[in-house]
Amino acid sequence: MRRLSYMILLTMAAASVLVVRPALAQLGGGGGGRGGPGGGAGGDSDDDAKKKQRELDFGGLNAPLPKVRSAGPCPFVKVLYDAARYVPFKNNIEDYANVGYTGEIEDVVSDCAYAGDQPITLKAKVRFELGRGPTATGRENTYHYWVAVTDRNHAVLDKVYFNMPITFPTGTDRVTHTETLNRIVIPRKDARVSGANFEVLVGFDVTPQMAAFNRDGKRFRPNVGQTAQASSGKS
Repeated sequence: MRRLSYMILLTMAAASVLVVRPALAQLGGGGGGRGGPGGGAGGDSDDDAKKKQRELDFGGLNAPLPKVRSAGPCPFVKVLYDAARYVPFKNNIEDYANVGYTGEIEDVVSDCAYAGDQPITLKAKVRFELGRGPTATGRENTYHYWVAVTDRNHAVLDKVYFNMPITFPTGTDRVTHTETLNRIVIPRKDARVSGANFEVLVGFDVTPQMAAFNRDGKRFRPNVGQTAQASSGKS
């Protein structure tokens, strides 16, 4: 029987969407509740305003990609929880005063196409929230993230790393950036193999300490006039 070669083809082009965010860099947000330092001030009206502004900023990132016809379901595309945030600490001390450049993967949308026994072709958009912590130097930083294709719940078939250079405008310590993965090609053994057999995972290139910090659900929630402390998001 012919052995299928899983050389996944990934090509990427940055969407050149860079949105400046005011105030201090946030380590919270994402799936764990958005909001500025001190939390909750402003209530639902602020949340609604932020949601509307986000929709304008990203030009419909939350809307589906242009639909194409497929012979079956698309691969599952998601963010790996342990690598969803990038929070480096100076001297490996978990304190807000030691935080450098930060990042969080906020959202990912995707669509795919395939027919017969042809490979699956998938396109995705990934939205990042990026910040400058107290120990960040300069205005430029290159983040590193990866995209992996897996045999669902089993082996990693291929994993590709990408560089994401970001410039923070003067006076700004928080920006939002969108990357577009234009073409992910996944070979199929035959027509019986559907997209549901695969997963596409996205994550930052993190250290073991960062992965543990994410896994424990920790995040900083500073209050005005107080030192920010890392708290666990787990109940």
